[in-house]
Amino acid sequence: MNSNVENLPPHVLRLVYKEVSALAADPPEGIKIYPSDEDITELHTAIEGPEGTPFAGGVFRMRLVLGKDFPAVPPKGYFLTKIFHPNVGHKGEICVNVLKRDWKAELGLRHVLLTIKCLLIHPNPESALNEEAGRLLLEDYAEYESRARLLTEIHAMGGPGGTSGAPQDPNEGPQPKKHAGDPTKRAGPSAAAVPAALGNGANGASTTSSNSNSSNNSSNVAGKKKADKKRALRRL
Repeated sequence: MNSNVENLPPHVLRLVYKEVSALAADPPEGIKIYPSDEDITELHTAIEGPEGTPFAGGVFRMRLVLGKDFPAVPPKGYFLTKIFHPNVGHKGEICVNVLKRDWKAELGLRHVLLTIKCLLIHPNPESALNEEAGRLLLEDYAEYESRARLLTEIHAMGGPGGTSGAPQDPNEGPQPKKHAGDPTKRAGPSAAAVPAALGNGANGASTTSSNSNSSNNSSNVAGKKKADKKRALRRL
């Protein structure tokens, strides 16, 4: 989404900046705040999965986006970490009353974050965006819990393939091999080693040639001795 910084009045921007700064300094329990210096209208957060739920032990990244009509219109919330929950759509969109008909400008962002965390404890299948999750919650809680727990373990608990915690550092993860793109620094024989190798090859060839010449000389001497011996026997 595009930034709405230029669309919000200065007094609203000041209020948002003040509230985000207060949240960062004193965040709600179990919630971390990652404000952006470049775009105050998009707030990234990380919510710890509440104990006693299928989301316990996971950390779920989320963002709040403030539109051009904020605070008259509620912000929009999105889970960035994949989650199996009735009130979270397949694209991460969040359905909760405080972000719709129950919104009041004076509620503030702290209230929104706390409400979304409570949604992990008390899902509302009546306003489900994920119909399968809503149906399982009502008809087969054990299966719902199993599915929700599985996705939590895969996507929200870190480790290989996990996406939990703060926004990913671009320097993390596999890095290209050092000097892989620099032909002057690739692995293999150095420039100085090449002439040496060629020199060794030349010396080896010279040595082989010398040994061959010595062998030929020895054969000639032996042949000459045999001829001299035959001539001596004829004289007898």
